[in-house]
Amino acid sequence: MNSGYSGRDRVLARIRRALADVPRAERPADAPVERAYLRVHGDRTTDETAELLAGNLADYRALVHRATEDELPGLLARQLAARGARSVLVPPGLPHAWTAAVDATLVHDLAGSTARELDAVDSVVTGCAVAIAETGTIVLDGGPDQGRRRITLVPDHHVCVVRVPDQVVDSVPQALERLDPRRPLTWISGPSATSDIELDRVEGVHGPRTLEVVLVRAPAPAQPAAAVQ
Repeated sequence: MNSGYSGRDRVLARIRRALADVPRAERPADAPVERAYLRVHGDRTTDETAELLAGNLADYRALVHRATEDELPGLLARQLAARGARSVLVPPGLPHAWTAAVDATLVHDLAGSTARELDAVDSVVTGCAVAIAETGTIVLDGGPDQGRRRITLVPDHHVCVVRVPDQVVDSVPQALERLDPRRPLTWISGPSATSDIELDRVEGVHGPRTLEVVLVRAPAPAQPAAAVQ
């Protein structure tokens, strides 16, 4: 027999009971909530933060490389050659020096490029907005060296360059402080993957099958010359 008492009615009844002792005139701002969350889990040096990022990226099956700024062009050329990339998509603001040694056709992102045309590209090389060590996450925000979101979702191979330590933060709260929520944010933790009901992992479903991250160490500041006595 249907009592006419629906699931919605039960939920609303529980809400009314929970709010029974709350004055009707009270508003959410009248009862501040304690939000003393930890901003960083642990105390790390800059080098330790970079190592944590590298370890978490590897846990997500990203391929991690390290280079100096001078070594970067040669490393990118070797990565793309090993991949057999004949065409490489580059955002409009990617530093030219990064791909100067690449022996492949550089493809520029055009507004009229179709998904089929982007899918035909072998690899894409971008920078990033910020990298989060505690979660092994790379964040893109559509900046000049990253380009539009679709160029990092359609090609099967993505090489992302992260400047260390300038673009590396410890935690998500620190990353959010650097990011503009009005920009098209893409959060990447390893190559694209999903699992079916039997937990069979399939990669490359809604993004690149292979993610390579290059951690580029900024040169150490020059030491001042010793004063002549």
